[in-house]
Amino acid sequence: MNTTVVKSPETGTTPTATKSAAPARDERTLLPPVDVVEDATGITLYADLPGVSREGLQLRVEGDTLAIEGEVRLAVPQEMQASHAEVQQSRYRRLFTLSKELDATKIGAELAQGVLRVRIPKAEHAQPRRIEVKVA
Repeated sequence: MNTTVVKSPETGTTPTATKSAAPARDERTLLPPVDVVEDATGITLYADLPGVSREGLQLRVEGDTLAIEGEVRLAVPQEMQASHAEVQQSRYRRLFTLSKELDATKIGAELAQGVLRVRIPKAEHAQPRRIEVKVA
């Protein structure tokens, strides 16, 4: 089994996922770090989304684009006010263009401890298959 790990899809491409055009919204968003792991049956994306709950997370596929969006919701008591904030944006957004070799209808996702795991299997025609050889 040959596995390819791409640490930053923003600086390069893989045969199965690439960065797409700029976000459609004008609001500023954070670009979450994403690891892309490819194996013989598909790709798995691991996106770091600290502070995003399941309710604040949205995954969409439109055409050949996978959109990952999340809103950070931190509970701050009313009597408290931040005196310093290193991160001003409260939204994450990342877009990926999906290869025709991937089956977008079978995408699965899990969110645990601030890490989103998205599994995208390869389409049936792109799956490796064994060919039986008959003795003549």
